[in-house]
Amino acid sequence: GKNLKIASGVEVIELKIETLGNKIVLNPTLVWDNKVSILIDTGIPGQLKQIKESMAKVGVPFDTLKAIILTHQDIDHIGSVPQLLGELNNQITVYAHENDKPYIEGDLPLIKTDTSRMSKEELASLPREVKHLYNNPPKVKVNRLLEDKQELPYCGGIEVIYTPGHSPGHISLYLKQTKTLVAGDAMVKINNQLLGPVKQTTLDIKTATESLKKFLNYDIETVICYHGGVFREDPRPHISKILNEQFI
Repeated sequence: GKNLKIASGVEVIELKIETLGNKIVLNPTLVWDNKVSILIDTGIPGQLKQIKESMAKVGVPFDTLKAIILTHQDIDHIGSVPQLLGELNNQITVYAHENDKPYIEGDLPLIKTDTSRMSKEELASLPREVKHLYNNPPKVKVNRLLEDKQELPYCGGIEVIYTPGHSPGHISLYLKQTKTLVAGDAMVKINNQLLGPVKQTTLDIKTATESLKKFLNYDIETVICYHGGVFREDPRPHISKILNEQFI
């Protein structure tokens, strides 16, 4: 078996954060074959060590990491990119959608953590380290822009699905070889239920919900939600239910 070409592997990395007594788990996705590995989203700043440990655990050498795909601009997705680039001497291509590029690159403030748009009360309620992070967000150069239906030639093919709404440039990704949908924040999994975008953190809930229709055209066996992790069944009936409830 060893000399057969390795089919691409997919692993959900669990990045843990403890904040204000809450335990939060973020779920970036690692995809690899026998040549390269690709990381989809990167957690908050300071999670490089957890990412490296997770890769080592599944036997994927850290120096095979050749690309980072960002589903969107939020701080819990782009957070550890600067550290990853520093660790690998910038030998990594960073991909994102053009509509989120100016925010990721720091030309515009990140929409949801822009302290200049917050009320006095909101600012006062932020813990000191969170406020510091919001005022000093990670900035990352985007090397390549992604568009709807584009296919990246990595790991058996990664197709871009443009799913705006949660942010202007939100994308999801379809891993062809394993029929896996990496949903980003387009959907969440809570108590083993697949649910639509979260209203509080979604800029345009109507557009974000409309975006889910695109998933109905794909043969999906597994969904990976950044918040909630892996959902192992056909998501189409669940998506139809979300769409029906939203548009009744």
